[in-house]
Amino acid sequence: MPRPYLNDLAAFLAVARERSFTRAAAQLGVSQSALSHALRGLEERLGVRLLSRTTRSVSATEAGERLLLTLAPRLAEIEAEVAGSTLEALGISIDMPTKEQLKYGESWALE
Repeated sequence: MPRPYLNDLAAFLAVARERSFTRAAAQLGVSQSALSHALRGLEERLGVRLLSRTTRSVSATEAGERLLLTLAPRLAEIEAEVAGSTLEALGISIDMPTKEQLKYGESWALE
């Protein structure tokens, strides 16, 4: 799958979650126009409308909701794996505290 396609899916996810092109664009560091064009292109390539747009709101269509439910956990898994691989490549391991350690103030740290 080409990289721009993944970027467009991530853009869709941001807009669907934020329910706003303005907030999603700010989150992604792109213009609203660029985001809108990317999503129109994604919808055209998929042949289905993912977002319902009005002048005041954005919401996922039924097809968009299905994609959102499928896509969100998978992109989260990919992001977590990439982050873990990056930390591992840098030689950093994170020893997260258990609830009990936090409760009793035991120490924990990055190694």
